[in-house]
Formats: sequence, C-alpha cells, structure tokens
Amino acid sequence: MPGLLQAFQERDEVVLQAPPGAGKTTRVPLALLDEPWLQGQTIIMLEPRRLAARAAAERMAAELGERVGDTVGYRIRLESKVSSSTRIEVVTEGILARRLQEDPSLDGVGLVIFDEYHLRNLDADLALALTLHGRELFRDALPLKVLLMSATLEGERLSRLLNDAPIVTSEGRMYPVTTIWGKPQQPGDFTEPRVIATCLDALEEQSGSVLIFLPGQAEIRRVHQGLQDNLQRRQDILLCPLHGELDLSAQRAAIDPAPPGKRKVVLATNIAETSVTIDGVRVVIDAGLERVPRFDPRSGMTRLDTQRISKASATQRAGRAGRLEPGCCYRLWSEAQHEQLAGFSTPEIQQADLAGLALQLARWGVLPSDLRWLDTPPTAAYAQACVLLRRLGALDHAQRLTTHGRDMAELPAHPRIAHLLLRGHALGLTNQASDIAALLGERDIQRGGGADLHSRLAMLAQEHRASRDDQGKVQRARQLARQYRSYLRGPVTEAVGDPDQPKWIGALLALAYPDRIAQQRRAGGAEYRLANGRAALFAEPDALMKHSWLVIADLGSRQGQREERIYLAADLAPALFETVLKDQVSQLDELDWDEREGVLRAERQLKIGELILSSVPLVTLDDSARIKALENYVQRKGLELLPWTAELRQWQLRVALLRSLDVDRDGVSEWPDLSDSKLLASLDVWLAPYIGKVTRLSHFGQLDLSSILRNLLPWPLPQQLESQAPQTITVPSGSNIRIDYSEQPPILAVRLQELFGLSDTPRIASGRQVLKLHLLSPARRPVQVTQDLANFWRSTYNEVKKDLKGRYPKHHWPDNPLEAEATARAKPKGT
Repeated sequence: MPGLLQAFQERDEVVLQAPPGAGKTTRVPLALLDEPWLQGQTIIMLEPRRLAARAAAERMAAELGERVGDTVGYRIRLESKVSSSTRIEVVTEGILARRLQEDPSLDGVGLVIFDEYHLRNLDADLALALTLHGRELFRDALPLKVLLMSATLEGERLSRLLNDAPIVTSEGRMYPVTTIWGKPQQPGDFTEPRVIATCLDALEEQSGSVLIFLPGQAEIRRVHQGLQDNLQRRQDILLCPLHGELDLSAQRAAIDPAPPGKRKVVLATNIAETSVTIDGVRVVIDAGLERVPRFDPRSGMTRLDTQRISKASATQRAGRAGRLEPGCCYRLWSEAQHEQLAGFSTPEIQQADLAGLALQLARWGVLPSDLRWLDTPPTAAYAQACVLLRRLGALDHAQRLTTHGRDMAELPAHPRIAHLLLRGHALGLTNQASDIAALLGERDIQRGGGADLHSRLAMLAQEHRASRDDQGKVQRARQLARQYRSYLRGPVTEAVGDPDQPKWIGALLALAYPDRIAQQRRAGGAEYRLANGRAALFAEPDALMKHSWLVIADLGSRQGQREERIYLAADLAPALFETVLKDQVSQLDELDWDEREGVLRAERQLKIGELILSSVPLVTLDDSARIKALENYVQRKGLELLPWTAELRQWQLRVALLRSLDVDRDGVSEWPDLSDSKLLASLDVWLAPYIGKVTRLSHFGQLDLSSILRNLLPWPLPQQLESQAPQTITVPSGSNIRIDYSEQPPILAVRLQELFGLSDTPRIASGRQVLKLHLLSPARRPVQVTQDLANFWRSTYNEVKKDLKGRYPKHHWPDNPLEAEATARAKPKGT
C-alpha cells in the first residue's frame, strides 16, 4: 500500500498487480479515499460482474460500519444504491461507458479503478479507451487518475498503454495451495463424471467447503443432480449453484458462510473466478473449461464455444482455495497439458460482436484508430458491425450517426434491441416491444417446451406459470421490461390500428433481426434459409414448423453440431413486407444462365436479403443487361470458364513476375495486375467488349482469350516481356530450354550435361531474378535442385557424378565440368 500511495503522488496512472486475497478490491479504494490529490472527488471502481460489484460495495460499507449507499454505493443493471454522500461507486463496465457519453470529462470524479482488468471484457476495453480520450480532452486542470489492477496482468503492455505507468506489485497474503493433478484430458471426454468422482473423493480427503468450476449452467445442473444422488444421506453437505442468472438470494446462499456443522459445495461458472470471496472454501475443483461467445463476421452470428482456460485463469481459480487458510486445488488435467495452455485468455474485443462498440464510438465521434487500445478492434468484425448499424438506420452512408442512431445509443441495450424498442414505440407497440426486448436481453426464461417466443411472452404476462428454476429469470425479465418502458416516453408517430394482434410479435422481432428472417425450404420441414444466406433447422419437431416464414432470435451451433440450431423464434406474416417491413424489401432484376439448357433466364425479384419473396419473368432484355448477366456468371464460375491454355497461363505468370520485381516503394508498378482476382474484379473493363455475341454458354470457348489478355499490356511492355521474362533460355549446349514460371523463383529443368562450362546460375530480368535449376539425368529425372550452380560444381558434383557414371556409363562425365564441353548428346562430338 505505501508503494501504491507513493506512485499516485507522482503519476496519474498506475498498474497494480496482486494475488487473490491481497485486498485489491476492498482495501485499495478505501485507502485512497482521503488522499490529498483526490480533493474530495469521488472514486469509480469497475467490476466485471454484477455479483462482484454488489459484494464489493457491501464489504467496504461493512468495513466503514455504514449501510450500502452511504460512503460506498453501487450501480448495476436493474439496481442502484447510491446517495449524495456516496464517494465510492462500484459499477459494472457498461454503466461507466454510458456515463462517459453523458459527461466525457467525468466531472467530480478523481479516480477510475478498473478491477480484474485481466478478464479483458469488451465493455472494460471500451470504457478504458473512452476514459483516456475524455481525460486528454477535458481534464488538464484537475487530472483524472486511472488504476488498472488484477492478480494476473500483462503488466508491461498495460504500462506502455498508460504512458509507461509504474507497476506496483504485492505478494499478498495468500495461503499455500497444494495442486493435485488429474489424468490428461482427451477430446470427447465427459466432464461431469470426473467432476462428481473428484468431488466425492475431496469430501472424504479434505476439510472445508468445496468450490467447483464448470463451463456453464448445463454442466452445473448435471453435476448438481449427480452429487444429489450420491450425497442423499449426507445432511452436512449443502449444494449451492452459482452463476449470473440466479436471483440475489441464491447468489448470497452460495457466497455466505455455511451454517455451523455444515459444508458447502459451490458449483460455479467463471463468475467465481475473481473478486468474490466464498467463505469457508479451501478446496477448488477445476474442470479447466470455460464457455465463451465467438462472433463470426461472415454470418453475423455468435456461437458458444467450450474451450480450455488460460494459465492466468487457472491461477485465479486455484487462488480461491488459499484466501482464508491453506487449501488444495484439484485440476482435472495433467501437469504436461498445463504447460500447453495459453498464458492469457483471448480478449473479448477480438472475438465479440462489435455492434454496440461501433455505435458508442459513433456517438463519441471517433473511429477506432482515434483511441488508445490494448488490442485494436478487428477490422472485419468492426466493418460487419457498421453494416448492421446502417441497416438499422443508426449510421448514414458516410458512417455518421443519425438522429435515430443517437436515440439508439442512449438506450442501455444492444443496437438490435434499441432499434426494436424505438420502432416498436413509434408503432404504438411499446408494451410488446419492451417485453420482447427484456426476453432477448436475458437468458431464455423457459427450458424446453419449444422455440416459440409467444410462450415466453405468455409466461411473462403470467398466463403460464414458470417452473421453480425459471421464476427468478422471469422476475428479472419483468423488471427489465418495466425499465425499458420507462425509457420510451416520446410521441407515438406511426400507430397501428390493431396492436393486440399476435402478428406484431414477428414484426418486432424482424426489426431487430432483419438478417434472420427465415423461409422454410419445404412445407412442414425443419430446415429454413435465412436472409443472410445461412441455413438453420429445428433439432426436433416444433410447433413453429407449420409456418413457412419465421424470424429467428436465438440460434447457433454448439461443438459437435454441423448446422445452426434454432432455439428461439416467432412466426412472421408475409403481408407485413407490404407495410411495416417494406423497407427490408429490395427489387432486383436477376439475369442468369440456366446451366442445364444453356440459355439466359431473366426475372424481376422482390427479395428479403438472400430470400426471394416473389418473382416475375422479364420478357425484354437490353444488351447491357445480358452482358452484365454474362459477367455475373463468369464471376460466379471463375476464370476457368474461359479458354485458357498452358502457354497463356505461363504468359500471365511472366507478367506477374515482372510486376513483383518492378514495384517501387509506394507499391506502384508500370506492369498491370493481371492476377485472377484482379481480372475477376474488372470483367466489365476487359471482357465485356468481347462477349456481346455470346448467346450460349458454349460460346465462351470460342473467345480469343490470348489476344484479349495480351491487349492489356501497353507498348512497349510486350517487347520487354520477351526480353526480361523470356519463354526459353539458351544453355551452353545450344538448346533453348523452356522456363517454368509456375513457381517462384522460376524453374529451369535442364539435363546436367548441357550446363558443362557454365560457372554461375542463369538469371533473367536483367539479372534481378535468379532461376531455380532442376538438374536432370540423361533420362530427364531430377538429380539435384539448386540456385547456386557454382557451389554445386564445387561441393556436390563429384558425388552426383559417381552415381550418374554408374547408371549411365556411355555418357561423358568429366572430372572438371567447368572446362568440359556442354552437350545435348551422350558425349560431345569427337569424343
């Protein structure tokens, strides 16, 4: 602590690294509260999870002998306990990002603490980037200090990000933890039986409560059931699940001390990995797995992957066993496998849906390149996010925030959900939109019973009774729906006349997920094609399969599944494409070749993304449209559709070689780019003028492709091509040997005897390009490959000569090849 206090007297940025149990979360904010440089301002501390935020605030308030909401308070989703006297606010990361948008200077805040920053949540990276940028712009007079802290940090990288900030390290007071290694994990191993067996052994071998780390809720349920079956007679054991979807009372039961005479077995996701101390735990059982969302920019979908944890996460988890007394950690993998783990988890920013981040950056008025990041948002995912935002009307084509986008950014919801809420309110469907948004913003409130969203809405409206396990989720969804309704206060501008009709559920869902409107492939079937071009299916029969059109809210492929599975959807009335969803309909005149009949088909299509809503034949076609159809066909089929020859391919490669040798520092060359990709991208320039008379697919084969392509080389490049990258080269024997340009460097395959007397490797392109020699036997079989002929004669020839002399005794194999006469015959004339 003295080192930390000293660092803040000298600098405005500090990195603190301390092990689990050292007191970072609860000791540091209280110790800094009365520092002179704070000047009575407040401290904001970010926690990655709601449970940790609430627990940290409660613990610090207890240290002060106060209630939460006095000196120490918290703000999390759906809950806030602060007052005018609050000087330490513990918040979740999204709360800070929204506060920064409203007040970029963070007026009245003297210190922002990023706790457990090693988790690298997307919201934490965004909040840090905005904090640093806002501080640079507005906090010259009274600096805003920043503290990043964790048990496992990439300290040097973080220090560089914060202007070479000092790194304060604490050894902490963690008790020793004994590691007990398991058998090597194998692909396809079932985790739950090993966890159950290990837990039963630990209860016999060890004292104290047990904390088990599992990847997700499904595994928690199965292990819970297995332990219940095995511990029916053990009245001293309490089984306590712990994950983010449990209600507050269940979470408190998991982290509170066990009653006297009892032990707890806490079954947790990685929510228990950081910040939260679970009283009485001295045994950790780590399955070594975590479930992470991965966003695919190509499909616009997020899937859940189960993967091995990092070494940093393993250290954090093991530390839970040594916070209060010496403990032990059972790791269900081998010590050798541990060495193969990644050092740190992949930052969420590198594998997440970036739509929310892109919207917040647009609201801030910057591009990713304008901010400081530990890891910059990936270009492809960010571009995909901007495409979605334009489709939702949040950005214009110049990437500027629209009025609608500004309204979306002010709502604490994903851009899809924010768009649904605003459009639903404008249509007079505020209640339905708020309920749907709440259901989409939380985990599914109904396990089993089909994928229909209508059944969840009925449960939310108390028409259907939720199961005991789902009641907490239903209550949170209702609370969230009320919160959303409170945000929607503007005028209703496009009120529909029949707001109680069930059809509006599908319409509202389509507003949020226009790319997931889906059309059934065959009547009554399980498979659907989505507007984004992907396919999805029901894993088992579902009542929704009677509908030909759906909107899919939740789908994804789990490991071991080949297709996307539909988990949550609603039926969609096609008539809505003529009214509230008409903006999603595009008209396209589609011309394409029927490959079976070899004729051109033309039709006018109304489309929803990649889905065809309707089509009618086009009876008249102009030449430009037909040529465009031909271009599209070549684009789809590839250039192999055209009459290439081996010689023409070599000509293309010769041009490519000289282009690569001629590129200047600015990447410019006088030689044109004639690669397949460039040719495909410019069909309208070089191919279109020659295909006006193509009426059948077979006519492509009659094109003079060689002349068409050679015309792309301006004078005098054709002449230079022959001199700089010739088709053949003359060797000492007098033979003209063809050069093969299909590899780099180009290959000259020549019989060894034809190079006698040649001291150096042949070159082309005015000596800039050496050739790769494939030295052949008299039977034209390779005996050596080299780019250094002089070294071959000097060091390798004698060994090769012995072998060739034995196999080809009638041929001439001189002792000194540099003084011998080259020949294309068995022996030179006169020998």
